[in-house]
Amino acid sequence: MAGHIQDRWFKVIDGPDGKPIKVKTDRHGTGLRYRARYVAPDGSEKSKSFPDKQKRKAEAWLNNVEADMSRGDYIDPNAGKLTFAQYVATWLTTQTTDPATRESVESRLRLHATPHLGTRPMASFQPSHIRLWMRAMEDAGLSAAYRRGIFAHVSTVFTAAVEDRVIRENPCRARSVKAPRLDPRKVRPWPYERVSQVRNKLPDQYAEMVEPAAGCGLRQGEVFGLAVEDADFLGGVLHVHRQVKLLRGRPVYAPPKGGKVRDVPLPESVSFALAAHITRYPPREITLPWKTLDGAPVTATLIFYSPEGLALNRNRFNDRVWRPALRAAGVPTGRDNGMHALRHFYASVLLDAGESIRALSEYLGHHDPGFTLRTYTHLMPASETRTRAAVDRVFGKSGATDDGPETAQEAG
Repeated sequence: MAGHIQDRWFKVIDGPDGKPIKVKTDRHGTGLRYRARYVAPDGSEKSKSFPDKQKRKAEAWLNNVEADMSRGDYIDPNAGKLTFAQYVATWLTTQTTDPATRESVESRLRLHATPHLGTRPMASFQPSHIRLWMRAMEDAGLSAAYRRGIFAHVSTVFTAAVEDRVIRENPCRARSVKAPRLDPRKVRPWPYERVSQVRNKLPDQYAEMVEPAAGCGLRQGEVFGLAVEDADFLGGVLHVHRQVKLLRGRPVYAPPKGGKVRDVPLPESVSFALAAHITRYPPREITLPWKTLDGAPVTATLIFYSPEGLALNRNRFNDRVWRPALRAAGVPTGRDNGMHALRHFYASVLLDAGESIRALSEYLGHHDPGFTLRTYTHLMPASETRTRAAVDRVFGKSGATDDGPETAQEAG
């Protein structure tokens, strides 16, 4: 047995004849009678009390503790008393993702998880608590995609707690708990006419932002971070290795999403547009910290910047520039029509031209071509269309002749 059972109601002393006898203690008849005690792996003493007539239950509890220790499954009973909010605060300090991602995760947990789950001890969670919390998020009107992201963060927290020996199981992985399903919506790329309309409604200082986004597939932050030194006009290549991000509302330079530095073909049309913009609005040297607010200062000669000569702030840009341009062009200002729509346009153009998924994935900066395929597979030409086009190209090269079936019949 891992420890021993202490009987608080009786103690053994030496009798008059020197033989041990059992006598009542001062606590006889009051409180819990049995105290099961053991030494934990960290050297500390742990105990649990049981009432009268439950000595066998105390022994069984000690036996289970011993079995857990031998299997390496032992969990300190006090560890699970830590609340969700307390554990999250510690967990966040151990994360090694980039600062912007940490800030996003902390914000989502603070706004949508901790208010519902924060005061509950970690060991007390049941799948029903997770289901109720998920229903509360749904009732609050959060989108399925947003709820799915928050659920993933919370599940990651519980997985870490399991690995830290705080709890035995992750309640988010119970069979009765299902992650929110994504809305079955497909990407609907803008037609070229809409791209052109929105471009024409943008202020002159920002009109050429459309070209690197729609013509090279850059994300908004990558367009904001595009510098003159990144454009190889002679070689026809755009080097994408920087973006402008916001940390606590302040801009910083950072690598592209996922650290995916890449080279993208620079079409002549995009090259000419950027050259024309640079002529009208000379690039500015702008210095920002790298990755964190206290990071090393980095200077880049940015092509696009605010009227004050500062790095663009996505919140201000979207509110004061992008959405007004959408409204002026008669385009709804919903989430599907953010500047990211220009990336989808780029993908649709390349797929329509027969570009491979692997190449498109590389140009877009995706880590997994499978993700690119899942996102844009419905935009790929059908096999029947490709077959007709391939045959038409071959026959088209030979040119039209008068040697058709009718000619053959006349010759006969």
